[in-house]
Amino acid sequence: MRLLRSALLLGAACCPAAVVAQSAPPKSTSNVSVRPLAFTERVLANGLRVYAIRDTATPNVSVQVWYDVGSKDDPKGRSGFAHMFEHLMFKSTRNLVSEQMDRLTEDVGGYNNASTNDDYTNYYEVVPANHLPRLLFAEADRMASLVVEPKSFASERDVVKEELRQSTLARPYGKLFSLYYPALAYARHPYARGTIGSLENLEAAGIDDVRAFHATYYRPDNAVLVVSGNFEPAQLNRWIDTYFAPIKKPSGEIPRVTVAEPARTQAVTRTVYEPNTPLPAVLISYHIPADRAADIPALSLLKAILSEGESSRLYESVVYRDQLAQSADAMIDSKQSTGNLVVYAIMAGGKSVDAGEAALKREIARLRDAPVTPAELAEAKNEILTASIIARETAEGKASTLASSVIVDGDPRAADRQLAAIAQVTAADIQRVARTYLADAQSATIRYLPLDAKPAATRVATIDVAPTVRVEDLKAPASVEIVTPAAEGQRILPPAPGTPISPTLPQPITTQLANGMRLITVERHDLPIVTAYLVTGGGAATDPANRAGVSSLAAELLTKGTRTRTATQIARQIEGLGGSIGSDAGSDGASVDVTVKADQLAPALSILADVAMHPAFAPDEIERARTQQVDTVSLALKNPAQLAALVADRAVLGTSAYGAPIGGTPISLKAITRGDITAAYARSFSPDQASLIMVGDVTAAQAKTLADAQFGPWKKTGEATTPAMAIDYPAPRVIVVDMPDAGQAGVVVARPAIARTDPRYYSLAVANTILGGGFSSRLNQEIRIKRGLAYGAGSTLDAGKTQGTVAARTQTKNPTATEVVSLIAAELAGMGKAPVSPGELETRKAVLVGNFGRGIETTSGVAGILGSYVQNGVSVDELQQFTAKVGAVDSASVQTAAAALLDPIKASIVVVGDAKQFAPSLRQAYPQAELIPEAALKLDTAALK
Repeated sequence: MRLLRSALLLGAACCPAAVVAQSAPPKSTSNVSVRPLAFTERVLANGLRVYAIRDTATPNVSVQVWYDVGSKDDPKGRSGFAHMFEHLMFKSTRNLVSEQMDRLTEDVGGYNNASTNDDYTNYYEVVPANHLPRLLFAEADRMASLVVEPKSFASERDVVKEELRQSTLARPYGKLFSLYYPALAYARHPYARGTIGSLENLEAAGIDDVRAFHATYYRPDNAVLVVSGNFEPAQLNRWIDTYFAPIKKPSGEIPRVTVAEPARTQAVTRTVYEPNTPLPAVLISYHIPADRAADIPALSLLKAILSEGESSRLYESVVYRDQLAQSADAMIDSKQSTGNLVVYAIMAGGKSVDAGEAALKREIARLRDAPVTPAELAEAKNEILTASIIARETAEGKASTLASSVIVDGDPRAADRQLAAIAQVTAADIQRVARTYLADAQSATIRYLPLDAKPAATRVATIDVAPTVRVEDLKAPASVEIVTPAAEGQRILPPAPGTPISPTLPQPITTQLANGMRLITVERHDLPIVTAYLVTGGGAATDPANRAGVSSLAAELLTKGTRTRTATQIARQIEGLGGSIGSDAGSDGASVDVTVKADQLAPALSILADVAMHPAFAPDEIERARTQQVDTVSLALKNPAQLAALVADRAVLGTSAYGAPIGGTPISLKAITRGDITAAYARSFSPDQASLIMVGDVTAAQAKTLADAQFGPWKKTGEATTPAMAIDYPAPRVIVVDMPDAGQAGVVVARPAIARTDPRYYSLAVANTILGGGFSSRLNQEIRIKRGLAYGAGSTLDAGKTQGTVAARTQTKNPTATEVVSLIAAELAGMGKAPVSPGELETRKAVLVGNFGRGIETTSGVAGILGSYVQNGVSVDELQQFTAKVGAVDSASVQTAAAALLDPIKASIVVVGDAKQFAPSLRQAYPQAELIPEAALKLDTAALK
């Protein structure tokens, strides 16, 4: 069951009583309910199932087409086929040129994407509502007349290979989750094959296979169309009748996987050794029934009790109390057929997989042996309700909820039906399903160890798909039409867009408490949800030179105990309300936030105020948090892309505190004292430099009353935040970090930029969007679309309070790293050499405006934008002015900003990967390139070694 689909009243729930009486928040009975999805449904004569969800509060519309075909349907010897076909659907059709879907979405301020699951492949877009008929035309055209030709087929196959290298081979634990888990979980069902497939199977695929696959599965009677957002129902029906109704229904039957996975009656265990594994891991899976089964609601609650939040059983025992694991989690991987409940742990430094496996199985046994507590059950139900409300904040979320219900469960009301069932689940039900599905004999265990831990005499083992797995050959139709593009002048063009619908921009209301704290309220009463977000100054920019990570560690510790609440009490109380509390530190400030149902705002805010104002910084909590952060950093240092970004920050920002890793390094973290932490807290947390932002179903008057009650007693510390020093940017460098056997190379080209308040900000933001913002950006066009060298390429503008950086980045196979560097440098240089065409300028401005528009659709999105304004010294009125300021940017200002701020002459180049495959060619282009072995790299110093 995908919890995103849940949306009904779960009933009353209260937080568990705290051990310290005065710390308990007021008890609250939940009066929140969420109406079931209101939709219309019809079935066309050709079998297409059509669902419509109208929402006139949004200026957008989401169009989604889900096909009942996924990786389980991949033919024999062609694993990864459904996924590769997902890529080909963005190429040309009889009437659309290649990549035109991006022109119809990105270029008007929307976006598109797709995904492949074991059971389905879905395609989805969000656009301004006046572009709805154009998207319906495009989706119908690629359903009926996709062009599959050799050039795009070869190019996208290369892209998929890079995606496989990036997500599975280069990323730590990529093989564990993508390949090994499904392979061991299934002995007969084709779910055993990883969705992304293998390099060998991708190479074996031929173009005729692809055409046959499309003809077999991409047909109207195997699809679901969902339209959600702002539309006129009668007009929508006319458009659907115009574009989709004429598509013919093929006469042949749709092949279906009928294999039944046998019950596992004997536990299986495999041990594998893999490179790029910073910490050992263990994963255990158990079979569960299909998503539509009556036991799924109870299993969903079991999973929430096991792993949802820091009051969950796995976190409390395995991570927090026993400190065995850096992280421990569970997931419900339910499907049309047999699914799995999965538990796993990434071990803490120095801890063994033996201990991790025993701990995971011990927690599973607890669920079998005794009923869960009433407090745990109430908390889990509240958490699922809150997640369901959040999922329905957008048109896209509503559409996805409904479509997955149809495809996976065969019932558009499944989400509402399952949540109604969840409300009735008892502790006895949870114990019953634990005993039914989670016996030790039903487990499949993977012990995932670093390659250097392999005993000398041990053969390097893998987990392969069992030979008993049943996979059929593709039963192609008797005849397959080969579609070719319509001749120039004979293409049917998409219809013209309609009249734009103006968005309703959030209206911040600002006031101030007597102690100087600012309160910013944005009222939104369409859903019973509120985000409370406290932001402060200070942050990592104030960390001492040899104490990188101290502000981040101080922020992490806010939720780990106050004067009257322990870490466990904080987690249990806030999660008992259905919320979760988070704390963080960035470059220029720190924050604490919580999102809860509106009726739980008062008790949630009392907890937020307590952690912000009264942190205990207990010595045992400091040591626990320090250890966890060292392990987290260790994981990041084994990811080529993440490590390249950290090295690039040091190269560009030098000795400045901005150049040090925000999360610290193993060396700096081990040196931090409690005094360092309390000093970092004092630099950030004081009412005179704090702003409380509340967005959602709360009035400004209610917000003021709550803020006065909870934050009114907060007194100024008397310590002023030290302003960040001006940065002395060092000379650019070319740096190679040698990570032997890395599955891919991480490439970053970065240089200094500007602060957020710089008058050139909007011109540079548009320039950056042209360069690397979105699928149709110049970088992605050159590196992915034209050459297939990467799964994606882009650039980011990080404009902070006093400084900024621009970074272009991608991942590619090791041998092509030098080529990718040259392509990035050429695109950076080209930005300042010629004016941007009017067409490209307007479409990229639309991307910025569209991203902003989708950001303000949710309470957390609005709060996040306002929080960044506050920390960067920008007026909150910018929320009303953003669109106009982007619109005022012209071609001349873009070229001027690009020439000054994107010139690669002032950029540092960082490549992290298997250096023997690219360093010689890189040094031919850049003789000054430095080579630093991974083991010798030191992020604690600007020298990096």
